[in-house]
Amino acid sequence: MFRSLRRALCAAAAALVLPLAGVQATDAAAVDAAAKTAVAQAAPGDGYWHTSGRRILDAAGQPVRIAGINWFGFETANYAPHGLWARDYKSMIDQMKSLGYNTLRLPYSDDIFKSGSVPNSIDFSGGKNADLQGLGSLQIMDRIVAYAGQGGLKVVLDRHRPDAGGQSALWYTSAVPETTWIANLKALAARYKRSSAVIGIDLHNEPHDPACWGCGDTARDWRLAAQRAGNAVLSVNPELLIFVEGVQTFNGVSGWWGGNLMGVAQYPVQLDVPNRVVYSAHDYATSVAHQSWFDDPSFPANMPDIWDKYWGYIFKQNIAPVWVGEFGTTLQSTTDQKWLAALVSYLRPTSTYGADSISWTFWSWNPNSGDTGGILKDDWTTVDTVKDGYLASIKAPGFPGGGTDPGGPGDPGGGTAACTAAYGVSSDWGGGFNAEVKVTNSGTTPIKSWKVTWTWPGAQQVTSMWNASYTQSGASVTAANAAHNGSVPTGGSVSFGLGGAPGNGGVPSVTCTAA
Repeated sequence: MFRSLRRALCAAAAALVLPLAGVQATDAAAVDAAAKTAVAQAAPGDGYWHTSGRRILDAAGQPVRIAGINWFGFETANYAPHGLWARDYKSMIDQMKSLGYNTLRLPYSDDIFKSGSVPNSIDFSGGKNADLQGLGSLQIMDRIVAYAGQGGLKVVLDRHRPDAGGQSALWYTSAVPETTWIANLKALAARYKRSSAVIGIDLHNEPHDPACWGCGDTARDWRLAAQRAGNAVLSVNPELLIFVEGVQTFNGVSGWWGGNLMGVAQYPVQLDVPNRVVYSAHDYATSVAHQSWFDDPSFPANMPDIWDKYWGYIFKQNIAPVWVGEFGTTLQSTTDQKWLAALVSYLRPTSTYGADSISWTFWSWNPNSGDTGGILKDDWTTVDTVKDGYLASIKAPGFPGGGTDPGGPGDPGGGTAACTAAYGVSSDWGGGFNAEVKVTNSGTTPIKSWKVTWTWPGAQQVTSMWNASYTQSGASVTAANAAHNGSVPTGGSVSFGLGGAPGNGGVPSVTCTAA
């Protein structure tokens, strides 16, 4: 997509424990029914996922929506996610979760498999990233996947580049042949076979000219290559989703790199394991490159037809799920602002459509994406609340129990509105700290809004807050829900995060009130 400026039932069944002592063979049907009921009642997102028509389903057959963020760096010469020179990785992931992102897309290059690729630019001072010290890239990826999974985030691994030097049009180069590409994909599939936090692999980022779709030339036909690689991955772990991006040009019609999926109608990707393909589109604004549709007098009203043509028809015709793996903008121009608002509407608000929606991961978490910027500002801590706010309506519940669906049931009347809050420090480096507060509906009726209050014992001041607004008077702080996370169903939870200074302030007592 012409971004020259960018530099930068398996698990659920295994977890099921049933009191089988004394159960006779004649009770097998009852045990089986209990097992099925327990799995069906699991929180959406448990286990590995599969597809059915345009929907992505979890291990229990419940629909889920990917609503996530890209965090890049493994694909660069740092061989690790960017920003670890500023913050602890756990603090980063905690903040992503508290903002309502439920999935993490991790770009990487094949260089991370080389022994000479040593992760660098990671700050270990003040205890930051302590458990990453001395680790290689794949071991750092292990830690990130594990911590993200513990917090309920899913992970998509994205083979972004053959090497750290830059993007390639095809999935192979003279230095990184197809055999190496496939061998490394299989290695990752094997590495995370026991972790359903990794739900799938994006086979190659942004194929573009001379890559083709359906032309039959094995050296250029990305659709055939995706089938070869997808089947290789599934031979190692048949539970994974296979994310397949588009190309640049099909039948003479060009679009964004990786964003043209017009060929799927005639030449769908066919894998040996059914219900595993998710098609991935990329779409960008004028801050990345200019496209003819931005000049249409009807813009942005013309955009739904553009998206329908290139990739939206796959979803609308119930062919397969669609995941917009990358979309982003600096938001500096009016055109960009209109484009993002139109795209968010096209992706379908969660409150109206639930998980029957197009999935997405925004580009990017990183502020150092030269052509889009990020959700974080240049200090790697402060949230761009305007940019993040555009995404509020399409965020979705976390996995397995974090977050809440704004489209959940309303208050049926009666009952008691109540909530509790739990405050935890995710990182503290002396000069400052980050904390996460989890708000849980402890009452007997859904709540529409909440406030959390606390008083710090020292001179701590809030420096930033995400997923909530706040006021501070002296040492007393009141945090109120954001527009998209005030509604919490009975038993449900949401989170917000904050940065403060100085550190070493401990954990204050918190009080939650609900309405």
